[in-house]
Amino acid sequence: MTTTHTVHRAATAVAARATELSKVYGEGETQVVALDRVTVDFPQGEFTAIMGPSGSGKSTLMHCVAGLDSFSSGSVRIGDTELSTLKDRQLTQLRRDKIGFIFQAFNLLPTLTALENITLPMDIAGRKPDAAWLQRVIDMVGLSDRLKHRPTELSGGQQQRVAVARALASRPEIIFGDEPTGNLDSRSGAEVLGFLRNSVRELGQTVVMVTHDPVAASYADRVIFLADGAVVDQMINPTADGVLDRMKAFDAKGRTS
Repeated sequence: MTTTHTVHRAATAVAARATELSKVYGEGETQVVALDRVTVDFPQGEFTAIMGPSGSGKSTLMHCVAGLDSFSSGSVRIGDTELSTLKDRQLTQLRRDKIGFIFQAFNLLPTLTALENITLPMDIAGRKPDAAWLQRVIDMVGLSDRLKHRPTELSGGQQQRVAVARALASRPEIIFGDEPTGNLDSRSGAEVLGFLRNSVRELGQTVVMVTHDPVAASYADRVIFLADGAVVDQMINPTADGVLDRMKAFDAKGRTS
């Protein structure tokens, strides 16, 4: 049986691209292939969800494309920049200037206010935020009356809103979310996903999110499915039920293979 590793879209500007991307751990009998020649584009202005069974390589793919992890072979580009050509300092600068991150753990500094946490990456870079854009982001995530509060004075959902605003505040070329609603109740999770959806629709943002939740995936424009380190399917305009059915099919196949 042959497996298709390539997912291309129609001619649209690409925010990030992986080409023949492989990630291998160990050698010989202990070798583990986490990514197996994956080729996938992430078009600008699109919300992409990455799904797959546990151990499928979905988080590894995101970490490699986001410049958080090295890869064994292949190519990763953010815009026109090839990541493998960058030195550590250049890679750090690219992540700071062109990429936004949202993680399951909110990663807020407890001694800073919500506003200070939002602007921290730009403060570290010595850049002043665009005041109009910053206000637009703050308004979108509904934090105007919480800016002086510290993380301990905020609910989990509010803390993740701060993390979303922090990722958006510098107008990055692409935002990566690793299970961004994993620590939230369903209502707070829906709010955060709505903000990410609106950032694509209203702000032209590009979002790539790893998730195991079919409901979360249904907020995306497209879902990429991974299994055994390879892209095996995709779904355009996904629904929660459609994604769940697809995941059940993968689970059934895994039990019979």
